[in-house]
Amino acid sequence: MSTKKQLNKAKRHPRNAQMKRTAGGKPTPKGRRRKKSLKKTIILNLPFFLVGLVATNFGEAWRLAEGADLSTKVQGLMTTFGTAFSNPLPSLHPLDLLIGIAVAAGFKLAVYMKGKNAKKFRHGVEYGSARWGTSKDIEPFIDDDPKNNVILTKTESLTMNSRPAEPKNARNKNVLIVGGSGSGKTRFWLKPNLLQCHSSYVVTDPKGEIIGSCGNAMLRNGYEVKVFNTINFKKSMHYNPFAYIHSEKDILKLVTTLIANTKGDGKAGDEFWTKAETLLYMALIGYIHYEAPVEEQNFATLLEMINACGVREDDEDYENNVDILFNNLEKKNPDHFAVREYRRFKLAAGVINCGGTPKQLPPTAA
Repeated sequence: MSTKKQLNKAKRHPRNAQMKRTAGGKPTPKGRRRKKSLKKTIILNLPFFLVGLVATNFGEAWRLAEGADLSTKVQGLMTTFGTAFSNPLPSLHPLDLLIGIAVAAGFKLAVYMKGKNAKKFRHGVEYGSARWGTSKDIEPFIDDDPKNNVILTKTESLTMNSRPAEPKNARNKNVLIVGGSGSGKTRFWLKPNLLQCHSSYVVTDPKGEIIGSCGNAMLRNGYEVKVFNTINFKKSMHYNPFAYIHSEKDILKLVTTLIANTKGDGKAGDEFWTKAETLLYMALIGYIHYEAPVEEQNFATLLEMINACGVREDDEDYENNVDILFNNLEKKNPDHFAVREYRRFKLAAGVINCGGTPKQLPPTAA
């Protein structure tokens, strides 16, 4: 078949005929939308265009005004306004057009900023017309999978998905439950949500009833349950700060925290005593960290060493068991961190035993 015949056949194809009718008849939906959008843009920007045209006459008046400085120029405007506005048509001078464009753009920007910062009003609805939400109101915030929801009531839930299909439906997962004692806050809200078993949980259980009623269920669902019991430490997980000491700075952090949390509610005493206590703890904890076996690096060993720090007022040459430990360590390593801190502590103790006035100690090395 020749090329000419193929072209004639293509022209007679129903699809081409339909396209031709569409092009020659009514406009397509896309064309109608484009035309409508263009019309809306023209209508919205028409006021700014008219303001710009009027502003060109102001520009012409300013340009025709005589004067070298600003005040003289402003006075000259009074005589040039009539000349500039005698012709109703806008000025086409480049400077006047530039002023018109600037004024129109300024008005456009002002209207945009005002609209951007405008409050949202519910026109026709009185102030204070709030109502209780319905199932339709909360429906967009509920996940299709019941197990992937925070249970609020029997019929209302909140999705756990932080990135829902509709971003505007994203909400935080904070829930405030207000109710008197025995109203069912734990029984009807907390326990059903725990038994969902779809997240990691940190639960405050002052009565100890939640671990008993929900603990086994969570274990059966593969959870690792850890309990921190400040009343009965035999039923609690334990935390050993010595396991997190890796340097002399960590020792100082532990000692500072220990002293800050054991001084009680009363006023702090003389700073001298606090520094002496810091030196003793630094020395003992340093010895435990660097010299004691791993199984003995704990507070139990620290308490034993503190209890062994006995003195005899009638015998200044008396050496307790801790003194002997540090003397042996000093012979082996005179520059050991624990030896240095214990030597500084003993210096402070010597000031006390001699009855002298406590002196300010140099800063503790970290």
